[in-house]
Amino acid sequence: MYLLMIAVFILGYAAIAFEHNLKIDKAAAALVTGVLCWTFYLFGGAELHEAEHALLEHLSEISGILFFLLGAMTIVEVVDAHEGFAVITDKIKTKNVRSLLWTVSILTFFFSAILDNLTTSIVMISLLRKLVKDQNTRWLFAGVVVIAANAGGAFSPIGDVTTTMLWIGGQVTTMNIIAYIFLPSVVCMLVPLLYLTFTMKGDVERPASESTTSHGVEISKSEQITVLIAGVSGLLFVPIFKTVTHLPPFMGMMLSLGVIWLLTDIMHRHKSPNVRRSIGVLGVLRKVDTPSVLFFLGILLAVASLQTGGQLNDLAKALDSSIGTDSQGGIYLVGSIIGVLSAIVDNVPLVAASMGMYPIAEVGYFAQDDLFWKFLAFCAGTGGSLLIIGSAAGVAVMGLERIPFGWYLKKISFLALLGYVAGIAAYILQRYIIFGSAF
Repeated sequence: MYLLMIAVFILGYAAIAFEHNLKIDKAAAALVTGVLCWTFYLFGGAELHEAEHALLEHLSEISGILFFLLGAMTIVEVVDAHEGFAVITDKIKTKNVRSLLWTVSILTFFFSAILDNLTTSIVMISLLRKLVKDQNTRWLFAGVVVIAANAGGAFSPIGDVTTTMLWIGGQVTTMNIIAYIFLPSVVCMLVPLLYLTFTMKGDVERPASESTTSHGVEISKSEQITVLIAGVSGLLFVPIFKTVTHLPPFMGMMLSLGVIWLLTDIMHRHKSPNVRRSIGVLGVLRKVDTPSVLFFLGILLAVASLQTGGQLNDLAKALDSSIGTDSQGGIYLVGSIIGVLSAIVDNVPLVAASMGMYPIAEVGYFAQDDLFWKFLAFCAGTGGSLLIIGSAAGVAVMGLERIPFGWYLKKISFLALLGYVAGIAAYILQRYIIFGSAF
């Protein structure tokens, strides 16, 4: 059953990758894969009570991610329903594809560090829909958003879930991770951006401006600005809430959603029920992309089964035994491979396995803020950009824009690889300059 679980995961992964060829929705393939993997784990001799306990434990983490995603998507849709993003897009006057690409990338990079890569991706896709009409061009921009969001999230303790794990676990501290990972993250974003700057030209065509009466109600400028400020503030509040209360991020997201729900209900309380249903939270919830949420559920269940079954931990041990982490060269190689693997398998269990294998040492490569942990944070955070389902940001963008797996592999993966390799080189060079030796 150990090998059968791996085979089912690979087949399910292939079904997702060739979704358009098979004419089978990726959400269906992901759900079947996730459930079958757990079923075969149970049939492999696992004790029912232990299997159920492990499943529910993973489900608590997965549901937190799903509720976070649902809350973020709803808040963004509420802002969009009130034409709040028009306040921002109206300020972006350029239609030059290169200028717009740089603007979107830089905004994504820094937003990701302040919010997180998942929330930022959702926000930026909403903005892109107002700025770029042509689907293929918008998909290219969306691919750059994935790269920039993951790069920006890698150097921030609250920007990516794996960096957050290492931060909470004590492997890295705030100022140290920012100081050492910021430059490699910038390089990781800039190299693909420079490549596209020399290969793209011309102007983008914007969609026709939507009227503020598109929902059958006049939305005033003050309402637009109020909902935009409330939405952005609500998203910014989430990491603050987590830092102060230490509760899971989805709790802060649910609180923000509840406050915005109250605000919009009060704002429109004197309007007709049809108006409230069309632009309020109740109306927006009907538009939320449920298949994307179910796709996320299936993928995370499948990966959780491999973590529980021991396949991911065995993979980490195999890397350690075959390459070794007793030298800087070995650490660079192991970290780089983990980053590449995080594009195939979720980076969270890979980082969790690494944290379990290598306890924090007093001195050496595994001491707090030392080489392994910072390099792991960078690789696990940015390596997921290599494939569109390799990161939470990629999965969200894939669902929102319906980007085919094969299209991303053909058009974006090479750019992401350029950035990933360049970022690793920047990290090694930076260490050489600071310590006088990179190896």
